[in-house]
Amino acid sequence: QGARRPASAALSARPARPGESRGRPGGSVRPPRAGMAAEDEAELSLLECRVCFEPYGPDGPRRPRNLPCGHVLCAGCVGALGRRLECPFCRRPCGPAETSDCRPLLQLLELLGPAGRLARARGAAAPAPAGLGLRLCLGGWGSLVNPTGVAACRGTGRLAVAHDGKKRIHVFGPGGFCLQRFGERGDAGNDVKYPLDVAVTPDGHVVVTDGGDRSVKAFDFEGRGVLAVREGFRLPWGLDATAESEVILSDSEAGALYRLTAAFGRGELKKCQMIRAQLDSPRAVAVCHTSGAVAVIEHLKGQGLSKGSTRVKIFSAEMDLVGQVDSFGLNLVFSSQMYATAVAFDKEGRVIVTDVCSQAVICLGKPEEFPMFNPIISQGLSYPVGLTYMANDSLAVLDSGDHSIKIFSST
Repeated sequence: QGARRPASAALSARPARPGESRGRPGGSVRPPRAGMAAEDEAELSLLECRVCFEPYGPDGPRRPRNLPCGHVLCAGCVGALGRRLECPFCRRPCGPAETSDCRPLLQLLELLGPAGRLARARGAAAPAPAGLGLRLCLGGWGSLVNPTGVAACRGTGRLAVAHDGKKRIHVFGPGGFCLQRFGERGDAGNDVKYPLDVAVTPDGHVVVTDGGDRSVKAFDFEGRGVLAVREGFRLPWGLDATAESEVILSDSEAGALYRLTAAFGRGELKKCQMIRAQLDSPRAVAVCHTSGAVAVIEHLKGQGLSKGSTRVKIFSAEMDLVGQVDSFGLNLVFSSQMYATAVAFDKEGRVIVTDVCSQAVICLGKPEEFPMFNPIISQGLSYPVGLTYMANDSLAVLDSGDHSIKIFSST
């Protein structure tokens, strides 16, 4: 980029650009970039200083500053104009003390993050997984009824599915054959009334959230109930297992995340601890087995006739918020509406969600890269509500639209 010139030099020394009127203030126009879409060009104009044409940033000389007249410059150009400022666009005089931070632009920069579309427009694209092709389809109406959750056992390759059939849990083997059905519909202690989600622990136990009696129930792969946890949950919903066979689960009505520690083989609950509160209707949950990060999907209540929207939040292993993205933010950057229903981490730590608006599976990138919007499965899905990575890095997607599990692998 070279040494940055003072703002006065930027206005006077450079040759006139196409469409620029040098005889009046406010005529500075950046020439269009070859091969760039109109919306990308508009974003660059919004997010860069119109004097030096450098992108705004959150700190230092790139921080956007308001002048009293309403025009915005970067802090570096404000300093270059001297102690008695004159707006380079409308020529209104002012003093340095009359300038202020441009809050809307700072909030937009915070939302876009370091790998927003502006960075990609400048050639700094973040890596993303390749597209996936359909390899196998399991279930279907009659085998699965209105399925709500899917989980994989990486050690054995088995898939556990929660659905609304007479036996609520359906276990498929690696080849796609049914190995076991269990979890009777009924009122006994280990019966499953209304399963909302399912997880499989590394030590081989199937854990289910039951919205019918507001409990969490654990089974072995033979279908024997080993533990039922009723710790005052209001509506336990999504869950996933950690690498240590703990379970992270959401309580949608309480707006909280819990960590369950249990000796499932002995049917012993060791601890049930709330680890995050004040969430908005959290549902789907995923745990990254490499970093311990936790992803959760919040379902935000809509106003009036709106159906609301969703927000994906990522917490560190210590439950500090490290990233988030929602429908509003994606609309600002990609003009894309997203209603996320399930979330997972791939082996690189990227966040993957199912999106019922586009009937697709979307890669949102790593939390530090938010926001990305890269569809990795864009065909063959009707109403995707669940997903899980398998041992061979295939992706199993639960499609409640046709009551099936669709397994995708790299093409």
